[in-house]
Amino acid sequence: GRRTAVNWSSWGPGIGSNKCKCFSPPSAIEIGVLAKTFIDQGKLIPDDVMTRLALHELKNLTQYSWLLDGFPRTLPQAEALDRAYQIDTVINLNVPFEVIKQRLTARWIHPASGRVYNIEFNPPKTVGIDDLTGEPLIQREDDKPETVIKRLKAYEAQTEPVLEYYQKKGVLETFSGTETNKIWPHVHAFLQTKVPQTNQKASVTP
Repeated sequence: GRRTAVNWSSWGPGIGSNKCKCFSPPSAIEIGVLAKTFIDQGKLIPDDVMTRLALHELKNLTQYSWLLDGFPRTLPQAEALDRAYQIDTVINLNVPFEVIKQRLTARWIHPASGRVYNIEFNPPKTVGIDDLTGEPLIQREDDKPETVIKRLKAYEAQTEPVLEYYQKKGVLETFSGTETNKIWPHVHAFLQTKVPQTNQKASVTP
């Protein structure tokens, strides 16, 4: 099958079909308390932890084409992935960091229900208050401005060598923009040239 890595700089689409599987590296909860500690401190998960989890998951997808979302993010991760698999395509979504910062820091949640609000796109009726219960909303540690800035700086420093690595290999394709619904049609059209059997109604997952 085809192997695609995606270097997401913002929210990105996933592909839904019976031929192509989209794998996102496990969430902080699935990874465990250790990984969550790194995230809450504005740090990226260590290479060895992330690589082990990703490669373990990929062993279950040998009969599929697959697309990785947000992995690899560092040069050691990319090199480890290349030792195990031949990557056909790498997609880089070039989104200004200021746009990402605004989106992440605008996110608030109602802890009891998990309802998510965004001050810009889906604000609560009353600032800081859940619409249904009237209870206060909170901002996750990794959505607070100071944490987001740390993560973005770490992201930039660690992923630039990855882009250069795949650029030299001739497999990097970059798409620029600020909105998923405007970038995704171009990404989808490109992916169809790589994975022709991709379902025309591919889903978009933020």
